Amino acid sequence: MTNMFGYTGKILNVDLTTGKQWVEDFDEAFARAYIGGNGFGAKLLFDRLRPGTDPFSPENILVFAVGPITDTLVTSNSRGCISTRSPLTGLFFDSTYGGGFPITQKKAGFDILGITGKAKAPSYLLLTEQGAQILPADDLWGRLETLETHKALQARHGSDADVIAIGRAGEKLVRFAGLTHYWKSREGISGRGGHGAVMGSKNLKAIAVKGARKTEVADPKGLKAFIDSTREDTKKGTVNLNKYGTPFLVHGINKLGGLGSFNNRTEVFAEAEAICGERYHEVYFEKDTTCNKCPIACGKQFVVKEGEFGGLRWKMPEYETIYAFGSMTGNSDAASIIKAEELCDQYAIDTISMGVTIAFAMECFERGLLTVADTGGTELRWGDYRTILRLVEMTAHREGFGDVLAEGSYRLAKRLGEEAFKYLYAVKGLEMPAHSARALKGMSIGYATASRGGSHHDTRPTAQYAPDFDKRNPEGKAAFAARSQHFTAVDDSLVQCRFTSERGGFGMFLNDKYAAMMNHITGWGVSADDLERAGERIVNLERAFNVREGVRRKDDDLPWRVKHEPIPEGGSQGCYCPQEQLDRMLDEYYAIRGWSADGVPMPAKLKELGLDIAM
Repeated sequence: MTNMFGYTGKILNVDLTTGKQWVEDFDEAFARAYIGGNGFGAKLLFDRLRPGTDPFSPENILVFAVGPITDTLVTSNSRGCISTRSPLTGLFFDSTYGGGFPITQKKAGFDILGITGKAKAPSYLLLTEQGAQILPADDLWGRLETLETHKALQARHGSDADVIAIGRAGEKLVRFAGLTHYWKSREGISGRGGHGAVMGSKNLKAIAVKGARKTEVADPKGLKAFIDSTREDTKKGTVNLNKYGTPFLVHGINKLGGLGSFNNRTEVFAEAEAICGERYHEVYFEKDTTCNKCPIACGKQFVVKEGEFGGLRWKMPEYETIYAFGSMTGNSDAASIIKAEELCDQYAIDTISMGVTIAFAMECFERGLLTVADTGGTELRWGDYRTILRLVEMTAHREGFGDVLAEGSYRLAKRLGEEAFKYLYAVKGLEMPAHSARALKGMSIGYATASRGGSHHDTRPTAQYAPDFDKRNPEGKAAFAARSQHFTAVDDSLVQCRFTSERGGFGMFLNDKYAAMMNHITGWGVSADDLERAGERIVNLERAFNVREGVRRKDDDLPWRVKHEPIPEGGSQGCYCPQEQLDRMLDEYYAIRGWSADGVPMPAKLKELGLDIAM
């Protein structure tokens, strides 16, 4: 096979059941069509996973994929993408993460690692340039959480080994368990969708990777000059991220009236100042942390110096975590949210799904749909951070009421009956993040049509916070969502950090800068239109996967509260998305996409995109 710049051109497949492994090559046509990370995962899952496969069955596939920018001079070039059929939603799901692991995976010589089967006993993988070894993990499973697992495997295989691991939540098949990776003083988590639970179902505790292969690019000097030309814009566009990290968003979005609070009954949190980025930085900041070779340093290490959690030193809670464990649960105790972050990282739990599920349970308890008989004697009260933290631990261990929470809010609503769905804040079974589906019309249609459901990494909110963006008007938002989804599909295939792309001077939609970057790496001579078409192809492939699993227009829906209850106060008072408005946007979106009125990709569109698929 001809060597490709920017790629190893190799897929390593591992069957944990039989212990067999085999390497496949892929060619330039495959790479051009699907780019990397997200696109590679969607292609492999669609082609290789039998429809209707139980996410916890040995036949489910975990795809670890990197992209052409991985291990190059591109800013923030160490991000990976994990794809599988989600045990939370039952649909296609990919999640990205940062740190050192993605670069080291590529240095081992494999753009793609595909894992199937189930090991006979708890195991971990050691991935090197020679392939993979399946090694026993009896001393890790049920004993060590993520940080301790990381340290143990580095002690065993050397400090140059990078490790990604599940915690107790993945071992116990918590449906929103993730994987945690530590790089120096920075934690990266592939949090959403339950990839860690799939890994746990395979008796796979961790993956350690070592490698020294260097990625070659077509035009090293041109790439360096190009990246140098973006540095000033990156610096200017990420000033707040550099100083405060993502918590800088709390104050502004609360002022906008879009910060979900008390299970999204309102979108203004009166005590937001106690948990805003400026307050966290003033009281808890110790030092900046960063992913491999990234100048933004959006990560922060915090230390709690006194009080109930005195002595705690851990990663800064991201904006989404502050929302999920703060405003959504009515909690203004800032230190307790740092503790929640630590617990979720160690157990490898998605903070959004965990906090939003607890908030949902709190409202159901308040309304009498849940009682102390259901919760094992625990009263669920707004702002009770001690109970919130205990519920995280119970969920990770599937103890008592935690066993119910571990199934996610959608399954809890099904247990409680029709009335509970009025308070559920999820799309396609995925709990929703901290970017308002009521205040931002682009997110209304974006969430409804997202492959992953309630995810802000399909349609992006960033542009919608600009002062001149028409947030409330549904006109043109279907086109906005479609174009944004093409961008995120390509961005997650490169695999590029949102902060270095959206805020780093590249742009919030695909353009000539992305094409120039690709061409310096690959030498292909692609255009922005070529990348747009690749994004469209990947989105359609994800949709085809989901349609095959039963998704139709009825599933492109929004929470009851979003459609029926206007925001009661604040800067976005009166905003909501009634059904008739959603229907109009869906009609427009499907027409733009070339899908049927029921949301199924039409043969002509699939053929146009080079997808040989029968729907």
